[in-house]
Amino acid sequence: MALRESFAIGNVRVRAGATKEVELPITRLVTGGDVSLPVRVVHGRDEGPTVWVNAAIHGDEVMGVEVIRQALATLSARSFRGTLLAVPVVNVLGFMTGDRYLPDRRDLNRQFPGSARGSLASRIAHLFMTEVVSKCDVGLDLHTASDRRTNLPQIRADLDDPRTRTLAEAFGAPVMLHARLRDGSLRQAGRDHGAAVLLYEAGEALRFEEEPIAVGVAGVRRVLASLGMIDADPGDDATPPPVECRTSAWVRARGTGILHLEVRLGEYVEEGRRLGGLSDTFGRRVRLVHADRSGIVIGLTRAPIVNAGDALVHIATPVSE
Repeated sequence: MALRESFAIGNVRVRAGATKEVELPITRLVTGGDVSLPVRVVHGRDEGPTVWVNAAIHGDEVMGVEVIRQALATLSARSFRGTLLAVPVVNVLGFMTGDRYLPDRRDLNRQFPGSARGSLASRIAHLFMTEVVSKCDVGLDLHTASDRRTNLPQIRADLDDPRTRTLAEAFGAPVMLHARLRDGSLRQAGRDHGAAVLLYEAGEALRFEEEPIAVGVAGVRRVLASLGMIDADPGDDATPPPVECRTSAWVRARGTGILHLEVRLGEYVEEGRRLGGLSDTFGRRVRLVHADRSGIVIGLTRAPIVNAGDALVHIATPVSE
């Protein structure tokens, strides 16, 4: 049987049944050094879908880098069906400095699909769209919470699209949240290009956490298995289905003080339940924090000092309610 055709990316071709790392040029530093977008291509021997998985669009969101590392360690191009493009770090410049944004302070996840002649952020977005997204049927975009917040492992996606919903269910995170598309985001640009895109949110910025990483690795593998690209892992059938949520909102501080929370990620809370309280610097309680709806806690602030209006607890409402 004839082998599949080689896979073209950048100025190289990857033969069927092989894995190859490719560096796609981004820019040059003032010192003269080159900055490139690293991509690992797993080009299976047999036909199948083409999927991308990326992390660190925000340079401080490092958890997904470890998810991709561990997931890649389990894959062999010789037994793989289809092609995987793994991009562990998209915002290379922000990643090197631990910064969410690019040096020009632009949010890369608001610059897609980008432009070959635009800002640095726009050029990176254009490169990613041209060399990665344009070749793929499915995308997995890995994120963590923003600075001083943490997220329960969850999938955010367009659950009204049947193909995307099937993949979200296959991923198997504790919660799948129907989320609108944001202008300039990778998820929107990928969808406009015809790809089904899942956004995985879990954990905190600048940290490796065992549970979010494990859920992410297992989820990536389950999506690949659902697409027929790898064999399913033993025990996947025992994974409980995700809880579907259609709406979510943050409970916000109604005063200023030092925060003491009394809830955990993944906990179900009833409307009106006490979530914590605010105290002054001498420990006097100045305000209580209560749930304004029933649902699952999918996000928490990690900031001990809060001002009136700050987001404290993110609650998602299951569809059964």
